[in-house]
Amino acid sequence: MAKGATNTESVFKSLADDIAARRFSPVYLLMGEEQFYIDRIYSMLMENVLDEAEKDFNLTVLYGADVSGGDIANAALRYPMMAERQLVVVREAQSVSRLDELVRYAASPLDTTVLVLCYMGKSLDKRTALYKEIAKNGMVLESSPVRDYELPRWIVSYFSSLGYGIHPDAAALLAEYSGTDLSKIAVEGDKIVKSMDAGRKDIQVSDVEQNVGITRQFSIFELTKALSFRDVSRAFTIAAYLGASPRFALPAAVNALFLHFYRILKYAAFLKAAPSASASDKAKEIGVNPYFLKEYDTALRNFPVRKCMAVIADIKEYDFKSKGGDAGEATQGELLLELVSRILAR
Repeated sequence: MAKGATNTESVFKSLADDIAARRFSPVYLLMGEEQFYIDRIYSMLMENVLDEAEKDFNLTVLYGADVSGGDIANAALRYPMMAERQLVVVREAQSVSRLDELVRYAASPLDTTVLVLCYMGKSLDKRTALYKEIAKNGMVLESSPVRDYELPRWIVSYFSSLGYGIHPDAAALLAEYSGTDLSKIAVEGDKIVKSMDAGRKDIQVSDVEQNVGITRQFSIFELTKALSFRDVSRAFTIAAYLGASPRFALPAAVNALFLHFYRILKYAAFLKAAPSASASDKAKEIGVNPYFLKEYDTALRNFPVRKCMAVIADIKEYDFKSKGGDAGEATQGELLLELVSRILAR
């Protein structure tokens, strides 16, 4: 694996395996918009680099706003006391002043120090000398956010890492509830796993419903399904239920509807270009589990390309309204019902 690789999951797994085997790098740069992976690697290093008895004299935790690059270098240049190595952690490293003062150390780091830079919310400029030296002599994890359409697959992968399988419907429901907050998904996922009977390894929709406090029957996931099948009564019932909830947020609903119809449009284009493609290739193209292909086949019959494009135009109009533009006196729930009505009229 190349150091500084951009595939977050594969780099994370490689780092996690090395840390578990106590193969430590002298410098770690943990950076990016997605905090989940940064926090996980940070926790693993805190647990594995030093024994509890060694931490009193060999663990240094610095905060970016309080230190300069030179301060970090000085801390890293110290030798461990009665231990094989010391651990120096810099939280909020993006706030460090004169960070370039660390370049010289990064070019020749000590084997007896494990230096961890947690660069939160953004990435260090890859053109800088510091980035280049760390990429050459240490390890870089760039923690990129997971997109909405990638969430169900990420959830399946996460549960697989815990030794569990999850039904595609259950993964979609958990994705809808948690959004792109991976830490929230992990917390809810751990809750689900702990509730499972001994020996049972398959997570169903009912497990998500019981442990997370969401019901599939009235969810955005079920609304998009009802629209795919042009089930008018069910679509309006679900929309009314969602809109009446005090937790309802129209922008999130509009985003989910846009993603659904964008996938239908993308599916149509792919089928035209590759009519003999396999089910797995079709599913991969639109970012869904093959389990959902029958729904997309039906959706495409009900919303061929021209209708699908008209629906997307409707969704964009209501996206504008959901953000305060020209909505009049209508509530968010009423706007959702209006949008569903427009879609079904196509």
